[in-house]
This record gives sequence, structure tokens and C-alpha cells, in this order.
Amino acid sequence: MEAKQVTRVYGEVSSFSTPFSADVREEQEGDIHLITVTAGWSQTDLVRASKLSYSQQWTLISTPQDHHQYIRTVFPPGPCVPLSGELLSRLSPSGNLRAVVRDKGGVLLLEIWNHHGLSKCLNLSALNKHGSIYDDVQFGVLSWSACESKLLYIAEKIKNTNEESVLGKNRNVYFEDWGEALTNKSTPVICVVNLYNGSVDVLQGVPADISPGQACWAPGGQSVFFIGWYHEPFRLGLKFCSNRRSALFQLHMAGQCECLTGDNLSVSCPRLSPDGSTLVYLQGEVFGPHSQCLSLQQLDLNNRKSSTLLGVVNRPLSDGFSGVYEALPSSCWSADGQRVLFSSACQNRKDLFIVDRGSKKVFCLSSGLSNATKIYGSWKLLTIQKDLMVVCCSSPNTPPTMLVGFLPPAGEVDAVTWCPLQEPSITFDFQWTILDLETPREEDNPDYPGLKFGAVLVKPSGSLRVSLTPLVVFIHGGPHSQFAAEWNSTTAGLVSLGFAVLMVNYRGSTGFGQDSILSLLGHIGSQDVKDVQRAVLAVLLSDSTLDPKRVAVIGGSHGGFLSCHLVAQYPEFYRACAARNPVVNAATLLGTSDIVDWRYTCVGLKYSYNQRPTAEALAAMLEKSPIIHAAKIKAPVLLMLGGKDRRVSPYQGLELYKVLKSQASPVRLLWFAEDGHSLSRVDTQAQCFLNIVLWLQQHL
Repeated sequence: MEAKQVTRVYGEVSSFSTPFSADVREEQEGDIHLITVTAGWSQTDLVRASKLSYSQQWTLISTPQDHHQYIRTVFPPGPCVPLSGELLSRLSPSGNLRAVVRDKGGVLLLEIWNHHGLSKCLNLSALNKHGSIYDDVQFGVLSWSACESKLLYIAEKIKNTNEESVLGKNRNVYFEDWGEALTNKSTPVICVVNLYNGSVDVLQGVPADISPGQACWAPGGQSVFFIGWYHEPFRLGLKFCSNRRSALFQLHMAGQCECLTGDNLSVSCPRLSPDGSTLVYLQGEVFGPHSQCLSLQQLDLNNRKSSTLLGVVNRPLSDGFSGVYEALPSSCWSADGQRVLFSSACQNRKDLFIVDRGSKKVFCLSSGLSNATKIYGSWKLLTIQKDLMVVCCSSPNTPPTMLVGFLPPAGEVDAVTWCPLQEPSITFDFQWTILDLETPREEDNPDYPGLKFGAVLVKPSGSLRVSLTPLVVFIHGGPHSQFAAEWNSTTAGLVSLGFAVLMVNYRGSTGFGQDSILSLLGHIGSQDVKDVQRAVLAVLLSDSTLDPKRVAVIGGSHGGFLSCHLVAQYPEFYRACAARNPVVNAATLLGTSDIVDWRYTCVGLKYSYNQRPTAEALAAMLEKSPIIHAAKIKAPVLLMLGGKDRRVSPYQGLELYKVLKSQASPVRLLWFAEDGHSLSRVDTQAQCFLNIVLWLQQHL
């Protein structure tokens, strides 16, 4: 296996596009409905070492039959149109206008497009009302008023000239930011553009200890709803953390600001019903697991009372539903306002669900499908508009594609007729299987007994095998995240090159209920390690095509933590290891991570802002870290570190590197000076994949 072959395979599997947004426009003539679906796609270009975005459009014809709406015709899509420099884009309520915020060489432009072309363009940078515009999923938003005369968005507050005097006496003052992947986000403000006169106003009245985001217009257009994150006494990392203290607010144009939710909660994703009477939002606990099962709340805007639409699910229900773990799509309401749709982790899959507000019953919308649509392991709702659902589907052997279907009347959820907008570009010759695993009694958690976990096995088809297949154990980070049965370019690349890949969802992964998440607290480095090893032994026992003498382990962040633990605790079992930004020594990580709260929580200790390190706490952190077992490591270890990682300091990996060098253990370290925790730069990802494969080939 040569580097050219590996690079060619990675170029193929990483080039498939993923849809990130969808809009629906509809025109009616008699019983004929003409529907336009526009999707935004993201694609990796290795030649330019960058991510590209483009849009694609489909035209559909639908007609009613027996009180149902059916798609009769899907015309071939038009050509893909590149979206150069777009930060944010949003279709107006009528569907006749599109607003685009564009970065043109450092100049921020607001463009309004209609059926005849560009109708208005504002140079937002020249107005000098704010700093950079937020386009991240945590804060960012672009929202039209109902009258289509105003737009709101979130931007960085412009520095007060009094704070940065001509003499520059304050230029070295430290300004907090929101941590990993949000390093340029410090003090957000809500901005409103008046499209009639081209003015921009920064809304006043947001409490000084609040960072606003996820804003939307309230009915009548005289106020806005937003989520506010409390940043006093100091900011903690927000990326991948749904447990930060926050609240839902209503800000009136006159400056009054009203808090609509209780204290000491974490809330997100406010979504207004079509008739403007109800807001739904997600709610969780503060601190504890930084990703957890959330409740779905509804706020009656007439009486200002909140109620629970879906509660926290402690164990998967009899029908398989396991709770809400992911953000709501920007459009999630049925046209009648009586049902809410969402997608979420569900054991080893991601599925599409609907909850009826009257009965509070939840149903899966991807069940009872035809054979043509059963090939997809995971579903994600992009949008629902005028009861037309647009979803992204994929499987470990099938790259993302899009389906559409009309929401059936209440009580007829099995009657969805799904229609592909496009056939999958390719289906790889892989086999994939979902494994449901149980914890043996001797490894049970006494506080949360009887928990189950799982894994997804992907391997080359029988026609590609000439001998026993080496097994790569792939472990997700988080630790509260999930490996779903969906497209994963790293997995696909490894399988294309002849490896089998086992993606393990140990206890603590999302999609298995809140009890599973809570069970990991205080048991990292033991419970999760045993779960992974249990899954590996189970698959080797049940699948005779896998080679038990050629097993390697890879993972990032907490997955890297577990990878290092596994090669240390089972030194005769694993032949190689590749770890990205691994947690190696939780005690030395305490003062350098943007999520210091998790450093206490993961070892079973309560956290508060005024927490001070104690000898006992540091000892607990060290005792659960792989560094204490490092002397037993025999397998060659490849380390990949991001020089700008704010979550897990790269000096964690360096600490292990030095220990392994001191005992003459095979180790190699790759340092990506300009990358962060996720090692997400396109050139970094390509280099990591190439080096992992060559490392595995050399040592397996």
C-alpha cells in the first residue's frame, strides 16, 4: 500500500457533499402544486485544501389524493451554483426574497435578491456599527421580520473607543471568549437592519451579564426572542456543551428585556409556531454532563406559562425512542402548529421523530418504510415547510442524499411516502451491522444497573477479502456523543483500503437515555474502557473473518483518552494506536482547558465557579488518566496534536510522547500548529488519514 493509493482513496471518500440547509417555495394553480426545493451543500476540495459551498435546486409537482398530498414528479435538478463568501443566507417568509450576508475580502455585505437579481446591497463594514458577524451554529442567525422590511443577526460588539485610547494604554487588556472553535466570539450583540432606509441598529437593553444569540422576531415585529448565556463570573467553552447556564428572553424595541424561563437552567433553540402563539425550546441542566438528554418545552405566549412537551428519557422506551439530544432545525413545526418534528440520536442510529402536542406522544417517521428507503441507517431533518419534509439520509456505505415527503394527517404517521430527490451517487461494497451489547453482571454500574450499549461494524464485502481482515477499533470523543450508522469518511476510507472498522458507543454515549450518560461520571478510564474491550471481544467471537492478532485502536479527544488506556491496560492485545488530541493526564489538564467544569465532573466531583484544586481532586484525576499506565504500553503510538487546541492542550500529547520516548517505545508525533481541537482543516484531515493508514500498515 503506497501513499499515492491512500491519498487517492481519501480523495474519493472525502469528496462527497453533505447538505446543511434547505428551503421550500410553493405555488398553486388549482390542484397542482409547483414546489421548489433549494438545498445548500458543503464539499471538501483537496486541491484547494478548503471547504466549498454550493446550492442546488429541484422542481416538484404534487397533487392531493384522499386528503393526502403526494409528490407526482421530481424534475432533474439544475446545475450546482457556488456560494462564494456566503456567511449566512435566508429566504423571506413569502419566498420572494433571499438575504445573504457575504464576506468580500474582509468587507461585510448584506445583499437582498429577488426574481430580477440583486435589489439591494449594504456595506455593513462601512457603517461601523459592530464587528464581525456570527455565522456559527451556537450564536449565529439571520431572521426576517414578517413584513419583510427588517432583518436581524448577531455580531461582535464594537470596542468602545474609550477603552482603547489613542495612547493604547488598554490594548493588552485580556478579553474572554467562548472557548474552542469560538475564539473570536466574546461579546455578541443583536443587530437589526431596516431595509427601507439602509440603517443598522444595535439593540439596547440586553443585560450586561448576558451574551445573546439564536434570536428570532416575535409576533408583531416590535420585539425579539433570544437565548442569553450568562458570562459572569467568567465564560466557559460553549462548543459541544449544552449545559451552560442560559435563559430565554424577550427584548422590546424600547429597550425593556424580560426573562421568560426559570433560573439555573440551560435552554436553546427557540422556535415560534406558525400562528405565533407558542414557542418551543430545548432545556437541560447546568453543569454535569456537557451533552445530555434534553426536554422539549413549550411556552404559551398568551399566558406566559411553560410546560413540558417531551421530558428527559432515562432509559430507551419500548418503541425505541431514547430522548432528544440534538438541536432543533430552524423550521420544525407542522403547518397546523399541532406537531413538532426533530431528529435525534437513537441508540446506534439517528432517526426522525414527531411529537403531537395534544397527546404528547412521539412517533418515528422513518419506520414502516419500503425496501428502497431501508438502506439508510440515519436520518436528519433539514427543514419542514408547508408540511413538506426535507431530510438528509446516509449509511456507512452510502454517502448523504436527500429525500422529501409530505407530513400525513395526525394519527397516520406510517403513511409517509418518501421520494428521493436524487439517487445516492454511489453505494460502496461494504457490509455494515449494528451490534446491541449488554453489560455482564461483574461490570455493571451499581447505581445504574442493566444498561445496554452498542457498536457499528463496517467491513469489506466477501468478494474483497483474501485473508482474515485486520480490525480497527474507532472510538468517539465527547465522551457524550455518538457513532451513528451514517456516512463517515474516515471509516469508509479505512474499509476501502481493506480494514474492518468497529465504531463503539460505550455507556455514556448519547442515544441510550440519560441514565447511560450519568453512569459514566466518576467511572471514566474504567467503565468506558471495559465497554470498548467487551465490544471488541464480542465482535471477534461472532465474526470469523476478522483477525484477532491484528487489532488497532484510534480515536480523538476522549476517544484518544480511551485509545491510550486500551493499549496500556491490554498491552498484549492491541498492535497499534493513533490518537488525536488525547486527554492523557486529567490533573495537568485542569488549568488549561476551556471546560474546566468537566475536569471535575468526569471524576465524579461537583463543580462550582469558585472551585479550587485540592490534593484529593488532583489525585482522582490522575488516578483515572492513561499516563499512570503508560509504562505498560507496548503498541506503537501515533499522536496528532493541534497547536491551537483550547479544549485539550497539545501538551497533553507531548507529555505522553516524552514518557514513551524515555522508555524507548515506538512513538511518532504530528504537530499541526494552526489547527484546533477537532483538527478540522482540510489539509490536516488529509495528512492525518494518510499517516494513520501508513502507521497501521506498518505495525499490523
